Amino acid sequence: MSANTVEATIDQPIPVGQPIPHRKVIRSWLTPLTERAVVRAIVLQIIDSVILTAGIVGTVYFESVLVKLLLAVFSGFMIGRIFILGHDACHQSFTPHRGLNKVLGRLAFLPSLTPYSLWEVGHNVVHHGQTNLKGFDFVWAPLSLEEYNKLSPAEKALERHYRSGWGPALYYFLEIWWKKMFFPSKKAMPATRPAFLWDNVLVSAFAIIWVSALVIAAIQTNQSIVLTVIMGFLIPFIFWNAMIGFVVYVHHTHPSVSWYSDKSEWLRAQPFVSTTVHLVFPFKWGAWMHHIMEHTAHHVDMSVPLYKLKEAQAKLENMLPERIIIQKFSWAWYFDTAKQCKLYDTEKKCWLDFDGNKTADSIKVVLS
Repeated sequence: MSANTVEATIDQPIPVGQPIPHRKVIRSWLTPLTERAVVRAIVLQIIDSVILTAGIVGTVYFESVLVKLLLAVFSGFMIGRIFILGHDACHQSFTPHRGLNKVLGRLAFLPSLTPYSLWEVGHNVVHHGQTNLKGFDFVWAPLSLEEYNKLSPAEKALERHYRSGWGPALYYFLEIWWKKMFFPSKKAMPATRPAFLWDNVLVSAFAIIWVSALVIAAIQTNQSIVLTVIMGFLIPFIFWNAMIGFVVYVHHTHPSVSWYSDKSEWLRAQPFVSTTVHLVFPFKWGAWMHHIMEHTAHHVDMSVPLYKLKEAQAKLENMLPERIIIQKFSWAWYFDTAKQCKLYDTEKKCWLDFDGNKTADSIKVVLS
C-alpha cells in the first residue's frame, strides 16, 4: 500500500507530536458538512436585512439621542452580521448555486460598502491562498524590526496606533477598504477588471441613496440633517470598520501564531490549520456572529457553510488534538496580545515589541 493510500484512509485522531496530514486529508473529514441549503441562506439574509433596516429607521424615528446612538451601534453590528453572509456567498458556500451566490453576496456587501469582486480577489485568492505568508498575505501582516525602522515618524505613529489594541477601525478603513477596495490605485491593485469598477459604482450608488434617504427623512421630520446622517450612516459604518478590523486581527494574531517568509517552510507547516485561531466567546456570542470565529474549519475548507462551521470546528479539534489554537476571549487577553504582538521575526519565529525585544515565542509547528 502506498503512502498516499495510507494517508487517505486516516480516520482516527492524529497523535500529538506527529505532523499534520495534508490538507486534502483534513478536508475529507469535513466533506459531509459541505452541503448547502438555498432556503436557509435566503431566510438568514432576509431576517438580517430587515433587522438592519429597522435599526437604521429607528435612528430617525426615536427622538432620544441616546436611543439613536444605541441603534446606530446596533446597526453597525448588523452590517457585520450581513457581511458574514456575503462572505460565505463570496466563497460559494452560502448556497449551491454560483449565480445566486453572486447576487446574494453583492446585496449582502452593500451595507458595508464592500465591492464584491475586489473582496473576492483580496480575500479568497490572496488571504486564503497565502495565509500568514509575508509578502503575499497583507491582512494584519506584522512588520519586521528592519521594516519598522525604515518608516517615517508619521508612519511609525500610525503603526503604533494600529497595534495598540485601539486601532482596528482605522486600520481596516484605511489599509483595507480605502487603499484596496474603494477605487484602488494601480499600485494597490495592479490587475484590473471591469467588475472592479462596476462593483465600486454599485456600492457608491448605494451610499448616495442611503445618505439621501436620511437627509430626506431628517427634513420631513424637522430633525438635524447632520445628526441624522451621523446616527444613520456614519456611526454604523465606523462601528462596522471596528468590528471587521477586530475580527480579522484576532483570527490570525496570537502570541502562539507564526508568520512565515519562506514559502516551502510555510507549506510544510500546514498553515490552513496552524495560523488560525478559534476564539471562544461567552454567552454564545459566537453564534450571534454567524460562527465566523470557528475560523480554523473555514480556512481548512471554505465550502463549509457558516451554519455548519461549529460542527466542522469540533471535528477538527477532535482529529487534531492540541494542534489547533483555541483561545477563550477576554478583553484582558486581547490587550495583552496587542501588547506582545507588535513586530515579528520570521527567522526566529517570535514576536517583538517596537524596540526589537522578544515578547513571545510562537509555536514551532511539526513540519509535514
